[in-house]
Amino acid sequence: MATSDQIFQKLLPLVQDFTQDWDNEYEGEIGRDTKLLGDLGFESIDIIQFIVAVEEELGISKTPFDKLLMKDGRYVDDLSLGQIADFLEVTVPSLSL
Repeated sequence: MATSDQIFQKLLPLVQDFTQDWDNEYEGEIGRDTKLLGDLGFESIDIIQFIVAVEEELGISKTPFDKLLMKDGRYVDDLSLGQIADFLEVTVPSLSL
């Protein structure tokens, strides 16, 4: 079973590749607390594309990301990379890296 930290280490290069050509003013180091919308300038469609890239990279499919992206019938305001890693650790217990 993959730990949240191991999953985060897989997410990090993905998000760096994803945002490398963006005109982004974020100059901090990308870490577990880095927010997709607030820090990296993601838009809704970018989050969907990123989720697809995560599934492809980790070799998973049909992950219930709606449980992460929605709360009380509404989209969450923002997500950190750590939240995504924690979610995958719990939701995909068979994940091995």
